[in-house]
Amino acid sequence: MILYPAIDLKDGQAVRLYKGQMDQATVFSDDPAAQARVFQDAGCEWLHLVDLNGAFAGEPVNGGAVEAILQQTDIPAQLGGGIRDMGTIETWLSKGLARVILGTAAVEDPDLVRQAAREFPGQVAVGLDARNGKVATRGWATETDFTVTDLAKTFEDAGIAAIIYTDINRDGAMQGPNVQATADLANAVSIPVIASGGISSLKDLIELRNCAAPLNGAISGRALYDGAFDIQNALSVLKE
Repeated sequence: MILYPAIDLKDGQAVRLYKGQMDQATVFSDDPAAQARVFQDAGCEWLHLVDLNGAFAGEPVNGGAVEAILQQTDIPAQLGGGIRDMGTIETWLSKGLARVILGTAAVEDPDLVRQAAREFPGQVAVGLDARNGKVATRGWATETDFTVTDLAKTFEDAGIAAIIYTDINRDGAMQGPNVQATADLANAVSIPVIASGGISSLKDLIELRNCAAPLNGAISGRALYDGAFDIQNALSVLKE
């Protein structure tokens, strides 16, 4: 499993939200690129970036911060938030992103997801964020009638690189991930699944590693910033 350290961007800063609420943001760094270098120097092999403002605006907002991260690090990065058309996808991949994450578009424009996956093999992921079992879009502000598994299955033949599953009620709450729901999703589809939301300890990572499903990786943000566990220990645990 891969550890994806999260850098959530709001107004040019690295922050973490509580259960996806923009008015409950904790600022962890005024220099996201410096934070990205810290993760790289610690041995992380990927970065998970989110343009929070962009998710609400429907277009990139924290582009300067993302570009600085790409320029100052050498490890691959994936980015979600406000990516909803081919032009934006092409622009970000041309700037050096390894992977774009389409969330709202997966619900509102699934043909875009399929087209992007065809044109950029291995570089398109789908972000499925759920509150009480139902997928939420537009910065988690709009709840849909789709369940995570049902929506994920519609992309089985699309050739997407991964599904990033976030339980919104766990995100930033430091209460542990929804291991069962994550495992159920991974067992229901052939697409690699990345766990996100609530990871707060090495025990959580071990539970995900040992769950009854093969996961691609786990995303952690607040726990890393708070020092809830050591990055090197986490990397070691996930490689066992």
